[in-house]
Amino acid sequence: MNNKFLISVLLVLLLPALSFAQKGIIRGTVTDASNGEALFGVNVVIEGTSIGAVTDFDGKFQINADPGTYNIQASFVTYRTVTIEGVAVDAGEVKIIDNISLAEDVEQLGEVVVTAKAIRSTEAALLAVKRKSPNVLDGISSANFRKIGDSDAASAVKRVPGISVEGGKYVYIRGLGDRYTKSILNGVDIPGLDPDRNSLQMDLFPTGIIDNIMVTKSFTADLPADFTGGMINIDTKEFPEEPTFDISIGGSFNPAMHFNSNYLTYKGGNTDFLGFDDGTRGNPADKYSSNEIPLYGNVIGNPDSEEGQKFSSILRDFNPTLDAMRQNSFMDYSAGLTFGNQKALSGMTLGHSFSLNYKNNTKFYQDAEFGRFGLANDRSVNELEARETQIGDYGTNEVLISAMGGLALKTANSKYKLNLLHLQNGESKAGEFEYRNTDQGANFDARQENLEYTQKGLTNILLAGEHYIDGRDWRLEWKVSPTRSSITDPDIRFTRIRDEGFNGENLTIGSESGYPERIWRYLNEDNLASKADLTRTYKFNGEDAKFKFGGGNTFKRRDYKIENYQIIPNGVEVTLNANDMFEEENLWPADENGFSGTRFEPQFVPNNTNQYDASINSSAAYASNEFNPIENLKTIIGVRAEYYTQNYTGLNQQGTLLDNEQVLETLDLFPAANLIYSIAEKQNLRVGYSRTTARPSFKEASFAEILDPVSGRSFIGGFFPDENASGEIVWDGNLRPTYIDNFDLRWELYQERGQTFSLSGFYKKFTDPIEMVQYVQIAGFFQPRNVGSGEVVGAEAEFRKNLSFITPALENLSLNGNVTITQSKIEMAPNEFASRSNNARDGQEIENTREMAGQSPYILNFGMSYTDFETGIDGGLFYNVQGPTLIFVGIGNRSDIYSEPFHNLNFNMNKSFGADDKMKLSIGVSNILGDLREEFFQGYQAQEQVFTRYNPGRAFNVGFTYKLR
Repeated sequence: MNNKFLISVLLVLLLPALSFAQKGIIRGTVTDASNGEALFGVNVVIEGTSIGAVTDFDGKFQINADPGTYNIQASFVTYRTVTIEGVAVDAGEVKIIDNISLAEDVEQLGEVVVTAKAIRSTEAALLAVKRKSPNVLDGISSANFRKIGDSDAASAVKRVPGISVEGGKYVYIRGLGDRYTKSILNGVDIPGLDPDRNSLQMDLFPTGIIDNIMVTKSFTADLPADFTGGMINIDTKEFPEEPTFDISIGGSFNPAMHFNSNYLTYKGGNTDFLGFDDGTRGNPADKYSSNEIPLYGNVIGNPDSEEGQKFSSILRDFNPTLDAMRQNSFMDYSAGLTFGNQKALSGMTLGHSFSLNYKNNTKFYQDAEFGRFGLANDRSVNELEARETQIGDYGTNEVLISAMGGLALKTANSKYKLNLLHLQNGESKAGEFEYRNTDQGANFDARQENLEYTQKGLTNILLAGEHYIDGRDWRLEWKVSPTRSSITDPDIRFTRIRDEGFNGENLTIGSESGYPERIWRYLNEDNLASKADLTRTYKFNGEDAKFKFGGGNTFKRRDYKIENYQIIPNGVEVTLNANDMFEEENLWPADENGFSGTRFEPQFVPNNTNQYDASINSSAAYASNEFNPIENLKTIIGVRAEYYTQNYTGLNQQGTLLDNEQVLETLDLFPAANLIYSIAEKQNLRVGYSRTTARPSFKEASFAEILDPVSGRSFIGGFFPDENASGEIVWDGNLRPTYIDNFDLRWELYQERGQTFSLSGFYKKFTDPIEMVQYVQIAGFFQPRNVGSGEVVGAEAEFRKNLSFITPALENLSLNGNVTITQSKIEMAPNEFASRSNNARDGQEIENTREMAGQSPYILNFGMSYTDFETGIDGGLFYNVQGPTLIFVGIGNRSDIYSEPFHNLNFNMNKSFGADDKMKLSIGVSNILGDLREEFFQGYQAQEQVFTRYNPGRAFNVGFTYKLR
């Protein structure tokens, strides 16, 4: 009886599902052709039947239908009816009709008939959004991802005009560096894996979970004020259009780096392949507080004392490996899994998506160069003098894991979204260098070993809602997003052994060459962002208008600490095998009295200026009005208020404790005014003004000193003052935010099939710009400083053009690109001008202006794309170059440092094949020209000298994706 009952229940539950499985699903979106906005309440039916649906507030609809081929009709009051012919429905499958655009039927022109194939490839909605947007806007949508086949956001966004992708990860806009470019996820600010960057790593996000990527190049009051060049927003899918279950694998081979038996690495932990250390690199003194760590001065001669035993125990727990080892390197490889779907419930829609991606990349740089050069004391000498040179090899292995899951629920008037994201990243690095120091009196050679590991993790949660009130007159959007991020550099090992002439004789270690160091760095940051926006739609002069207001708050708290130990081999025979220092017979006490042997000295005891707790609180409120005061002129005016505070707890360089001291406090108004004149239906003239800001990061607003052991260079916090040899203050340590006034003028033309052309001019005035300046007191240190006032004047041309106008045979071929030309100028602060004048060469005239750091004088982006839907082939050839750019400002006897143009030419091709195009093969070549990454010191009538030079090689990529459903 029970079994029969269970069978009956199962049949009741399964019959609807079995019945539904015999049907197919038609899904689509209906938009207003004039502005790209979703149309609510459109009647969509199968022609000749009563089977259909009504679009929701997102313009979405779903129709369940038996297998067959139908005509679909979309109709709405005062709009021209659109009929889509030839919509093929298969049992259990989903048919997507992208962006059905309805135009107003002002002239009673009747019905529009298109084919399903044509409607699927349209980009009209995105173009309409761009044309009517209050911002200068560009982007790429999920419809393009399906056609083009890009696997991640970094690959996709490079197709947007005006975009440069650095290192396959970070996006720059209009040639402005990271400080003036901002990346956000789902409209909310979250820190990336590098929390000192404004931009996220774009390669973290597979296109299968992305709804669109929008690039905003101008400011309006509803946006955060801390961007200038542009802002990139990645919106993840709430409701996947069709059931998705994709598996992908990929690989990349670089002949200069992979399957190379000279590759450098070192023995790490068993979990390195998962992006985190298993404790192999743990700090042996972690079981004690800082003031409990024994000092050598207290145990010398007393090895048997309690303190001496503690000292010896810590010393013997240090990992003994200091040398890199050579072994064969493997190629880059990756794998990914993405699935998602949506399901209609009673009066609701439930959507879900998930992705898991794994990347393992190996790089090997041979004969990499790092240098330090300066001006000669004799002003009649123009040529730069070598201070330090370092040439050698280093290898890296980086693991990146990203996992993202999302749920969304839509009702008749509301939508809720929950998104979870975790990123895990681990990178090991090993290097061997020949180091030479010739710094004004010093003169020695040394062999240098570097071993490093960095572990990063980020977890983000987004909870968001969207509600329509009083019909569609009011819309409320809210978002809450907490993030936890951490970075640990466990057991950085730096060893330099003096070896004159590099002949392996008379080896020594001492204070001149620098004692070996072991360094642990810890960063933990909590971030809570929240915002709410309320929009009121109304009529002004008979035209649609919007009044929008709202606000938000972002709170960040960071704990940071560096613990470093000098390793001193007192009385120990030095060999080229650095591991020998930690052989048992060489450890302290090497004699019975405890006066010799390898020992450690904790440099952070008792005072640690590299330990701080800091917090940021930013509260914002804004109001903005969008209306047409006269016909064809859209006006968007608004103002944003932001109250920003930054507090700091830590020791300064004098040993004074700052206890939650407020180091920055600002209350600013950021006005914005944008005028858009519609010259014709598809032509706009834009004029805009806005005020934005760029604030110091946690790291910049600190007293921290952060070493890059491979290059030997250090970052020093902006609160450290600096003075020259005569005691004159060249930097007072008062780091302030930058304020930027932006003026924009743009003419734009929109055509069918995503074709655009625009000409722009822009002017930006910078007050107190922050730039990286070389530190006078300590060589090899770089510091953020306010450097006076600056301005940028630029012109930009962007285009995307299909070549069918030449001949129909070129219908599948298109060109896109942008050219940006800028002239930047910094009016130097008096101390910088005086410093440059005092160190000028004979005959050199010093003006009180120079180029702006981080601003490229020109950017060229060109691409040629081929897309054939019939054969499933898509490919492209893309070229990018930026002009020579000042990256570090010289001061005192330190000369300016410029990046050399990197001519980056890449090719990629995708081929879809198999039943329903379920399989896709991707191939590509990056850095086809084999260009080098180079940065140089420059001086007056002097030969350029290497600051950094390495060869990224030429990589060959292959990938395969299989859709299980």
